[in-house]
Amino acid sequence: MDEACRNCPALCETRERVVHGYGDVAADFLFVGERPTARADETGVPFAGAGGSDGDGGLRRTLERLGLCAVDSPADAPVLENVYLTTLTRCRDPDRRPTDEEIGNCEPYLSAEIRMINPEILIPVGERALSELGREYTTTPVADLGFPADHARRIRGRGFELVPMLEPREQTAEQTQAWLEAFVELMASDYRQTKGRQER
Repeated sequence: MDEACRNCPALCETRERVVHGYGDVAADFLFVGERPTARADETGVPFAGAGGSDGDGGLRRTLERLGLCAVDSPADAPVLENVYLTTLTRCRDPDRRPTDEEIGNCEPYLSAEIRMINPEILIPVGERALSELGREYTTTPVADLGFPADHARRIRGRGFELVPMLEPREQTAEQTQAWLEAFVELMASDYRQTKGRQER
């Protein structure tokens, strides 16, 4: 992965660093957000943050509750098991969301990560991630995908299953609980697909 990527000149001016994926490279579960949080831009860890309006501390708590993140691990270096975190774009503008062109420029990085990890379940976090992953990895028309209807719903994909999640900071307590319950049920099921996975 290119740590000095210059594909998006405007983002090169605003980023602290290029934020590539982080986590267990043998993971079954791959979470994909839209862009790095402000804290991720500082630390290089996708979804890093203490919650509130910009961080995704809510996601960290969700992963801890599922047993996928060690509770006592550092915020800026979480110990993840069976989960990998990444984003559609690798760089951050603090004042705006990424453009279609910027997402397109980063698509080869995301595609390479998905091929490398070869997860069973993709978790698009937020509307933009659902749209992009839905277009690429399902046969469902993008116009038919959206929140809140698809939050915590299992969507059969091409080689993957998707379990979309609303942005953690936008979820009600009931929506968080619904997603957790759906995912616990999934984890307890025989979710692994027969797609020629190599032994790890």
